[in-house]
Amino acid sequence: MGANLGLANLSRAYLSEATVAYTTFANVDLSLVKGLETIKHLAPSSIGIDTIYLSQGKIPEIFLRGAGVPENFITYMHSLTAKGFDYYSCFISHSSKDYIFAERLYADLQARGVRCWYFPEDAKWGEPVWGEIDRSIKVYDKLVVICSENSLQSGPVNREIERALQREDRESQSVLFPIRLDEYIFEKWEHPRKVDVVNKVVGISASGRRQIRTRKLWSGW
Repeated sequence: MGANLGLANLSRAYLSEATVAYTTFANVDLSLVKGLETIKHLAPSSIGIDTIYLSQGKIPEIFLRGAGVPENFITYMHSLTAKGFDYYSCFISHSSKDYIFAERLYADLQARGVRCWYFPEDAKWGEPVWGEIDRSIKVYDKLVVICSENSLQSGPVNREIERALQREDRESQSVLFPIRLDEYIFEKWEHPRKVDVVNKVVGISASGRRQIRTRKLWSGW
């Protein structure tokens, strides 16, 4: 607590389960430090911008959040330290009823280096929060929509699909990536631009494939 680690050589240091508070990480390379994601933060710490660049942005986000680094800086950190936008990021749109699959997808994408953000689209929040969501969506490269009977009956999810398609029209690039959990998108979903969505390669999750196979067996197909 209160330690000044400025200019320290922390290469391959093992800080798993360490406790920090009001600690200064100035002009140090944290990219090879072990256990940063398990550090316990009792109070904010200072992370120098020189540290961010020396580490090439390779610092666990959970560590940065615990140290008190603002979320909007974390969002842009990789683009500031990389050679341009050499990565993709995405916003995951889904119904809160599909949160188990959404959390698994989020974890898998993050583990593969894809910057993700997600929020249950049919959750009831105030306008200021929705404004933040709209601004966040504009930052991300892709919109991944978890398509199910739950989500596709949600007004907010349908609006996000429409916004993504409008971006595709303006930018002439793929923005919307649908993943289905069931066949609702093909069989019952109604949307003015349904043709534009279903003409894409609509991915299907392993759990969705099992659900469809089970339904077919019970219906005698």
